[in-house]
Amino acid sequence: MRFGSVNGLRFKQLKLVILAFFMLFLLWKWEKGTYYDSGILQPDPLVLTRPANSKFVDQHTSSEEDFPNENEMPPPEKKECNYRNGKWVSDNRRPLYSGFGCKQWLSESWSCILTQRTDFAYEKFRWQPEACEMPEFEASEFLRRMQDKTIAYVGDSLGRQMFQSMMCMVTAGKQMPDVEDVGAEYGFVLAPGAKRPDGWAYRFPSTNTTILYHWSSTLCDLEPLNPSDRATSYAMHLDRPPAFLKNNLHRFHVLILNTGHHWNRGKLRANKWEMYLGGAPNKNRNIAVIWKAKNFTIHSVVKWLDAQLPHHPQLKVFYRSISPRHFFNGDWNTGGRCDNTNPLAKGSGIHLNHSEDTDAEGAVRGTRIKLLDVTALSRLRDEGHISRYSIKATPGVQDCLHWCLPGVPDTWNEILAAQL
Repeated sequence: MRFGSVNGLRFKQLKLVILAFFMLFLLWKWEKGTYYDSGILQPDPLVLTRPANSKFVDQHTSSEEDFPNENEMPPPEKKECNYRNGKWVSDNRRPLYSGFGCKQWLSESWSCILTQRTDFAYEKFRWQPEACEMPEFEASEFLRRMQDKTIAYVGDSLGRQMFQSMMCMVTAGKQMPDVEDVGAEYGFVLAPGAKRPDGWAYRFPSTNTTILYHWSSTLCDLEPLNPSDRATSYAMHLDRPPAFLKNNLHRFHVLILNTGHHWNRGKLRANKWEMYLGGAPNKNRNIAVIWKAKNFTIHSVVKWLDAQLPHHPQLKVFYRSISPRHFFNGDWNTGGRCDNTNPLAKGSGIHLNHSEDTDAEGAVRGTRIKLLDVTALSRLRDEGHISRYSIKATPGVQDCLHWCLPGVPDTWNEILAAQL
């Protein structure tokens, strides 16, 4: 009996030992992952990779490399500034130049200090973009950045205002006799019977920087139907960019385009412009509607420029959105007025998800052309127009389209300079 009891005890102990070894074996296999259920989603293994420009070449990483010091982390990607949104803020350091001192570049009719106007509070504001700082415009630094470059403004009289504003900004409104008139290089000569040439071009010899303006109020190619007749009508080619752009695009480094306020039946009749499409008089009644013809032309010229950019890698193109009018209680020829002299009477800030100029925004979407969106921020500045103070004013007619200079167009140029 004792022998049987002892053997039974030893057999039980042997089973416990075997069971213990078996359990250890199962645990070892579990850690190796052999018995993961294939039906359970396993976490992806953590993969640590180095940047492509890493100075390390060893395939193994130390704990310090896996978790680098925060001072060695790459800086976060800088978010592009949205200059459309922001607010107007008072700045006693403004204006950037004197309208009285900038006579060399500024038309008398746009220099409101030369008129009967006595309030100049509109000059004392600058645009503060939302969530970013806009660098202060500094003339010598801007010319240095634009060394050996050509800046071209092409558009209507508002584009000309922007051009004259830039000339005043880069000269600080001072006389500069060393600046060269190079208009003849671009064909800007006074045609017989014309009041002015169709453009101006000036070169700063210290930096070899050229700034020019070409008048093209619709951004269409205009072709005389009878070149021998001075009273001829003109083919207004909706699907052709101005010949000036085709002939000179390779010379430009910065191009700013605009159009808008000449797209009305009165202007077309007065200038004897006839819509052409595909080299023939337009038969498309849908495009014949003025606002649709304008939209078609904007899309056409933007599309053409976008196709040209790969051939001109030095070129940056901006399309400036439309400058708002502020005629109240009528239009320009029916007693419309803009008498307000109180800055920011309708608010100081803008926060929009889209441009107020939907035609321009739609035209540049998906292209490499940038939108210089100034419509909404300018709409807050109705006190900045020439109003009734024009030197050549007609009784009962106010200019609520063009701006006093210095003034709002300076801000357009500041936003442009910040993006170059």
